[in-house]
Amino acid sequence: MTLEIITADALAPLKHGFFTRRGGASSGIFSGLNCGPGSSDQSEIVSINRSRVACAMQVVPDHLVTVHQVHSADVVSVTAPLDTRPRADAIVTATPGLALAVLTADCQPVLIADGEAGVIGVAHAGWRGARDGVLEATLDAMEALGAERARIVAVIGPSISQRNYEVGPELLEDFLADDPDSARFFANGEADRYLFDLPGYGLSRLRRAGVGHAEWTRHCTYADPERFYSFRRATHAGEADYGRLISAIRL
Repeated sequence: MTLEIITADALAPLKHGFFTRRGGASSGIFSGLNCGPGSSDQSEIVSINRSRVACAMQVVPDHLVTVHQVHSADVVSVTAPLDTRPRADAIVTATPGLALAVLTADCQPVLIADGEAGVIGVAHAGWRGARDGVLEATLDAMEALGAERARIVAVIGPSISQRNYEVGPELLEDFLADDPDSARFFANGEADRYLFDLPGYGLSRLRRAGVGHAEWTRHCTYADPERFYSFRRATHAGEADYGRLISAIRL
């Protein structure tokens, strides 16, 4: 099966893509394009999957740059392939020939670019990273490389949608303590549960930060098991692990 790659017109003509799970070598609960070295999938199979992604991005495998994601607001600026994966949740570069990538399975993968300046970035933004400022930190790091915020385009890829993202009252309380305006991203759920609009929150942070354009592809990872991995869906199904989707961009 060939790879399925979701693209956004707003990022054209830059080479980029939100890869679905289709077209990979993994089997079982990981069936498809599992690109997560942190999963319990066979490392050789994960390497094959990542090589397929590198080929699709037209780079050699070690030029597909990822980090060890830890739900932080930390950003790495790179000029060459990395020998080891630093602990961070975003990457920026102005170096042609490097494909920057993040792994997700419900959290937001965000591809960001100032095509005119030749500066790109990627961010892994779950609720914690987004609240703690990973998106703004990525924009700051891109500006340090010559990007201009008003020219920056940011696209949020497949993420868990509000209708499928049930959270407890403590999360609402934490967000309200940080910013009372955050209440608009929570809807009432069953009993004391709430439904959190993660992509809506991410878009709000990006737009408030002054990017020229921000959008969400409107794909829900939880709702479409044929195309996407989902941590929450795997948890609800009692599965031992879950695959990781990959999203990438290059100059």
